[in-house]
Amino acid sequence: MKKHLFHFSKVIALAFILFSCTNSETEKPLGEFDSGILIMNEGAFGSNDGEVYHLNPATDELKPNIFESANGRPFAGLLQDLVLENDQLYLVANTGKIEIVNSGDFASIGAVTADLDQPRSLTVNSGKLFISDYGPYDADFNTPDSYIAVVQDVNGGGVTNKIPVSRKPEDLISFGKFILVAGSEEGIVEVIDAEEEEVIETIEVEGSPKVFFEANGGIYLFSTSLEEVTIYSFNLDDFTTASTDVFPISNATGKIAFGNDGIMYLIRSSGFPDYVDAVATLSLFNSTVNPTWYEGSGFYGIGADPLRGEIYLANANGFQGNGTVTVLDESGNEVRDFEVGRGPSGFLMR
Repeated sequence: MKKHLFHFSKVIALAFILFSCTNSETEKPLGEFDSGILIMNEGAFGSNDGEVYHLNPATDELKPNIFESANGRPFAGLLQDLVLENDQLYLVANTGKIEIVNSGDFASIGAVTADLDQPRSLTVNSGKLFISDYGPYDADFNTPDSYIAVVQDVNGGGVTNKIPVSRKPEDLISFGKFILVAGSEEGIVEVIDAEEEEVIETIEVEGSPKVFFEANGGIYLFSTSLEEVTIYSFNLDDFTTASTDVFPISNATGKIAFGNDGIMYLIRSSGFPDYVDAVATLSLFNSTVNPTWYEGSGFYGIGADPLRGEIYLANANGFQGNGTVTVLDESGNEVRDFEVGRGPSGFLMR
């Protein structure tokens, strides 16, 4: 199963989904970073100082800069996403590269360092990497040449194909040999045949599609507009929408996380000039909405640890120095806070 940050977090498992193994399975020894919480620090524009921290929530031990510590060199990019696929972590930098590391110790496995412009996320399908990329800006700072980059080896290498898609593709999710792509600017979901490396279908949706997630064996899409959010499900046999649920949550971003009892936590931000932020909650079971579950400013990322009943809220502090993380309980009470890197923007619970 693929996991990534919301943003990050791509395919996620709700708390009521259970995982099991048989006694006949050989368990792989856990590495240092195969448990705990990975904190993605985006870094500051111009400094390219994105990095990953690791938190052991049982002891509160925080290890900074684990990519640099493992590989003897800085990450040297702006971290956009952190994707877990089959014991490999893909560190996606929107400054034009992908670093691939072992999930247990963060040792480098490979990279994609050429022929990318502004990568946003990726998925693995048919033994290949498919990377969403805004493409280059034109003279008016538009992105008319967005694409999905294809790399033939899951351990990295060169880009062999660029599949044209709608402007500003964000999240991707795989099912079978197909890939769904969230086209955030044009309100389009594109379906790619991973074997043929081409778009075979498009699905029009309302708002700005941001994030896919899995629940109850289905694929869902989180889409935002100024006054509401919409959650779609899909008929995957004929690439049509199966359900459309609209919720009155304004100023929602693409930053979401899932806690216990089917509760979605999502960041709202009024943006310039007020920068009044809030965390809203949405119950996927009964559609109950609380638009101001927690209020403040500067919210930049969110994660949830269902096992401990804790919500992690990242604050970029205006990119004036390091960011902070505030840990909340399920009632919205502050439990503790701590300093992290520049621009903390997502969490991966292991």
